[in-house]
Amino acid sequence: MRTMTKKFLYVAGAALLLSQCNTLKSDCQALQEREAQIAKEQPGDYYIGRRYYIPYTRMWGYLRRPGESWRTAKLVMMDESKLHQPDRGPEPPLKNAVFGTDNNVEYAITGTFTGEKAYEPSTNQVLPLFRATSYKELDRKPGFLFIPSEKRSDDYMTLLPGIMPEPGACQKALSR
Repeated sequence: MRTMTKKFLYVAGAALLLSQCNTLKSDCQALQEREAQIAKEQPGDYYIGRRYYIPYTRMWGYLRRPGESWRTAKLVMMDESKLHQPDRGPEPPLKNAVFGTDNNVEYAITGTFTGEKAYEPSTNQVLPLFRATSYKELDRKPGFLFIPSEKRSDDYMTLLPGIMPEPGACQKALSR
């Protein structure tokens, strides 16, 4: 009976390892394809923004320069003194509250970092403050943000692009 259990554990461990390798490989292939698309973006004085809404938080989402990887993106809070966020509407506790309806929508955003920081109490982070002067919707369904195998959940949040596999890990995975 013990040898049967040992064999099962070896087989289960090998299956888990192989599935992780396959996940890494498929993530890396998707990342490589997306990086090629990003490289074709029109250069300019604007940002690519991805709304990242998590209930009970005040962060807006991620910003990066055109042509740069999401690996370099910054999680930001928005200063709405010049322009409201695209989904701005009544907020809780009002019955017709609307907030975060544009989760995962990608925008071209002009504006500047103010140089100030803002405290986001739900995540206990101090984030850069960005003052937008225009939003242009680029894609309502742009796909994954950091890695395709990441599953979105309102119970936890991925706050940093650090979950993306390093380029060297992808080179190894794709060469196998």
